Amino acid sequence: MKQLVLEELEVYKLSMMIADEIWNDVIKWNHFAKFSLGEQLTEAADSISFNISEGYGRFSFRENIHFCYISRGSLFETKTGIKKAVNRKLISRTRFEFLSERLETLHIKLNSYINYLKQQSKNQNSK
Repeated sequence: MKQLVLEELEVYKLSMMIADEIWNDVIKWNHFAKFSLGEQLTEAADSISFNISEGYGRFSFRENIHFCYISRGSLFETKTGIKKAVNRKLISRTRFEFLSERLETLHIKLNSYINYLKQQSKNQNSK
């Protein structure tokens, strides 16, 4: 079976795009918003791809899956952050909907990736 390349994984590419989108929004906010909500939101969004990367570089499927679970937690944190941003009028409703749709797509892809890793782990263990 062909080895997956991190930079070619859709889940990784989408997580990188979302983090950049959020960064580009937050960088425009005022000082207070940027250093209260903005800092945590960008860290959460960045954490999604960071943990996918870290899991990818680990020794076992089990460890990779563990980091994907952490990534999924960061995805939920990011969803909460953009809800707070729209409620506080830091992003528009249209922007919120755009980001929400991308995050939902990422959520589905991340769950699929986790299931793929679980199947690969089972296949490896049955040999």
